Amino acid sequence: MARSSGLVAGLTAAALAGVGFLAYKAEASVSDMKARPGASTGPGKSAPKTPVNPLALPAGSGSGERVVYGLQSRRVWLVEAKGNKVKHTFQVMPSTVNPKPGTYSVTSRAGKIPGSDGVAIEHVIRFAKADGVTVGFSAAVNGSMAAPNPKKKTGGVRMTRADGDVIWSFATVGTKVVVLP
Repeated sequence: MARSSGLVAGLTAAALAGVGFLAYKAEASVSDMKARPGASTGPGKSAPKTPVNPLALPAGSGSGERVVYGLQSRRVWLVEAKGNKVKHTFQVMPSTVNPKPGTYSVTSRAGKIPGSDGVAIEHVIRFAKADGVTVGFSAAVNGSMAAPNPKKKTGGVRMTRADGDVIWSFATVGTKVVVLP
């Protein structure tokens, strides 16, 4: 009889440990859902939404080494060929003239020139034409990223000087540029 009571005690302990572990996992799941915005556990409520990372490389941006420019997101991603890995991403100030979504190539570059708005710019990387205006990435030498005059047709997509340094070393003539809506 001592043997069977030891067996029952062992089974009871194992069962309690299992129930304790399951209770812990359930509490952790509920806590995780409460921590996420928009999460809901009640009946008839919508499932929790997975948050979208605004810095993540957009789907449908192609493959291989490329510069990805999101018009609506006002963001650029520099993507390495190996592993489709984002090397760098940054915000930009769009120009008043934008290219249509599609795939382009860097056609020319200039170290330092006057911009079409009269501001001295550097790290100029041209890749498209739209409405008779050349479109390219550039950084204002004075560091500004002001919105362009909407009455002027300009093609300069402005970035910070630090971001200009990074894209300058990445986007040489012939580098693919993918423009997304």
